[in-house]
Amino acid sequence: MDKSIFFVFFFIQVLMNAQHSERNLSSEKWQFKNSKDQKWLPAKIPGTVHLDLMNNKIIPDPYQDENEKKVQWIEHENWDYQTSFNLSQKEWENQNIDLVFNGLDTFSEIYVNGTLIRTTDNMFRRWLIPVKQYLKSGENILKVRFSSAVNKGKELAKNVPFTMPESPRSFVRKAQYQFGWDWGPRLVTAGIWKDVKLHFWNQATFENIKIEQKGITKKTAELVVHSEIFARKEGKYKILINNTFQNISLKPGVNVISIPYQIKNPKLWQPNGWGEAHLYTVKISLEHDSKKITEQTEKIGIRTIELIQEKDTNGKSFYIKVNENPLYIKGTNWIPADSFSPRMTKEKYQKLIKDCKEAHMNMIRVWGGGIYEDDEFYKGCDENGILIWQDFMFAGSFYPADESFQKNVEFEVKDQIERLQNHPSLGLWCGNNEVDEAIVNWGYQKQFKYSKEDSLQVWKDYKKIFHEVIPNAIKRYATSDKTIYWPSSPSIGWGHKESLAEGDSHYWGVWWGEQPFEIYNEKVGRFMSEYGFQGMPSLATTKAMFSGMPNLSLQDETIKAHEKHTRGWEIINKYMERDYKVPTDFVKYNYISQLLQARGMQIAIEAHRRAKPYNMGTLYWQLNDCWPVVSWSSIDYLGNWKALHYQIKRSFENQVILADEKEGILNFYAVNDELKRFENIYLEIQENKFNGEILKTISSVPHGKILEEFVKMDSINLEQIIGNKNETFLKLTLKYGNGNILAKNNYFFVKPKDLNLSKPNIQIKKLSPTEIEISTDVLAKDVYLMGDIHFSDNFFDLLPGSSKRILLSKPLEKIEVMSLWDVMHDEIL
Repeated sequence: MDKSIFFVFFFIQVLMNAQHSERNLSSEKWQFKNSKDQKWLPAKIPGTVHLDLMNNKIIPDPYQDENEKKVQWIEHENWDYQTSFNLSQKEWENQNIDLVFNGLDTFSEIYVNGTLIRTTDNMFRRWLIPVKQYLKSGENILKVRFSSAVNKGKELAKNVPFTMPESPRSFVRKAQYQFGWDWGPRLVTAGIWKDVKLHFWNQATFENIKIEQKGITKKTAELVVHSEIFARKEGKYKILINNTFQNISLKPGVNVISIPYQIKNPKLWQPNGWGEAHLYTVKISLEHDSKKITEQTEKIGIRTIELIQEKDTNGKSFYIKVNENPLYIKGTNWIPADSFSPRMTKEKYQKLIKDCKEAHMNMIRVWGGGIYEDDEFYKGCDENGILIWQDFMFAGSFYPADESFQKNVEFEVKDQIERLQNHPSLGLWCGNNEVDEAIVNWGYQKQFKYSKEDSLQVWKDYKKIFHEVIPNAIKRYATSDKTIYWPSSPSIGWGHKESLAEGDSHYWGVWWGEQPFEIYNEKVGRFMSEYGFQGMPSLATTKAMFSGMPNLSLQDETIKAHEKHTRGWEIINKYMERDYKVPTDFVKYNYISQLLQARGMQIAIEAHRRAKPYNMGTLYWQLNDCWPVVSWSSIDYLGNWKALHYQIKRSFENQVILADEKEGILNFYAVNDELKRFENIYLEIQENKFNGEILKTISSVPHGKILEEFVKMDSINLEQIIGNKNETFLKLTLKYGNGNILAKNNYFFVKPKDLNLSKPNIQIKKLSPTEIEISTDVLAKDVYLMGDIHFSDNFFDLLPGSSKRILLSKPLEKIEVMSLWDVMHDEIL
């Protein structure tokens, strides 16, 4: 062997031996069983007991038929998981061996070679346990015994002298939605739901790395890299940050080392719609005697973020500034994308986030009844310029505040801050979802006959957790640039006038209050963080509710079982009767339910955007589903875009022209969410008949108006409309400069059920296996392209004499098409 090659090889081996190493125990052969049984069955890690029972054909798929009812027994049982693994002599010789569980669901006892080494009680914590003293060279047995979270929760509930709502879920630090929600099944899981590893190390190891932004100018980004290093013995070390290094001294135990670091001429991380979400790679390594002993790599973005709340004549503002510019927030609420989180793939995370980006969103709120999402979620948001409103995992109940619970919550917050805070997408922390509102507005105290002392205790416990424990933990564990905290979403309940004047609002007068969609025009708050309406999933996802041949009927028990709101169908029908004709055919009903949902959210979003800058944010409820279900989602469980998501994409365009009718006057507003300005803007208004005939054209004269963020354009009196309002519409075109088109929109004067539509002759021409051109002779309202693929646009209006090109995600031999006319001529219920 050549001498130089030999020394390179030798040097690499030395480095490899000196570095830390990990061994993934998830890939070992795992077994599980009911604690009462003797027989072990194969298991998959990460996983849940439900998935393992399904894989072993012991239970049916709970997502299908009415099977959810058949698996409720699982939550009351205790479950054991076990594996054996061989530890080599070389592995054994490491000075330190840590057993790391990234997620245990939830109450467990951990045994190594028969010795109990740890108990756990929080699904959201990371458990690191030094285990060398319990291991041996050769075969080792690792066992985890899970106790029923429901039974444990009931035991804990006995410590409180009054009945807590939603008991026992509020007593267990576990994903709250698993206990059932009005869009999700009751599937209370147990198991090793994240990876389990052995971590081998010797002289020292990084326990945590935080990168703090201290100051940003065009020339320099001033950072501080804070590293927590656990050392076995004191000595001289060298810490390297990319190409710079600093000599340090470490003492035995935990050392906190803070080192300044600069990035010259920084490129800012910009939210979606403003530019590139630029990321920097920061590699931090530790050396001893010129040998690298450990390293860690972080992806960061350079940006500033502020939550601005200032008193004004209307109340108090609530908006977010990014890189010193006010950002109008357009986004959604995220729930767990599967009731069995371990089977979420990186690909599904990336697709959902890219679907948000494509729909012009710049924020996702991670709702507090789910989980702190997988690293892939935050990575995807970093890469796509999507800010995160991060709830802590508390939702819609009362929570205890005994000393044990407080400590558990603090460690949970610590673990999540240390895992997530380096992500540039992280915008703000929020204490909970609707806990303040539950205490103040939902009447639980009266329902459960609380004494005055009981009610005071509930409020005292609330203040302790959400105004002391959590914010104090944020101050302690997060860097100064990652400490924005909002105690509860919403800050004031939707039944109170003040909820629209300050803070964030959850407005549920539509749906829960059964108010008409038009009420959205009046109920506009400073930041709308929840509002929504249900719609059916795609036909493909509806069929997935069945294990066999689907029975597509609203009377089918399976269909009924996949609507979790107790009055869901009744409310949908009530709204449908207001705005549409109710079809008898299931496929057409499915189609209209989606249009209904999209129409409601369009009215809401347009009202919010017209109120800029009074309103500076709109997050609709909700993006996704955790199983096949009728729900508020815009993307169904199988990833299909519902009519709502196509409408969201149109409603969230960076530039829009919007119309609003008040007392016979139609007012027009131009909205621009980009940082650039458009000069010399003007509006062209064309009154058209549905058959294509142009009745009238009104074009405003270019008068030097500049569109920076928001401009009120022209107004017209509805008396100026010369056609029958049931047979005409306004075609709106916002232009700038020398006639460049900035935005388009169509305005209809009456509700969909009152439109006097003619039968369109819709033609589809194949341009390639994955591209079509669609055209019509008369107005084709709400064109629905049918097929088990993704269309680049769908549920759209096709104007007479026009054509539209559509991309297909894959070739489709036959494309069926439907429009609103087909429903208007269906029999009425």
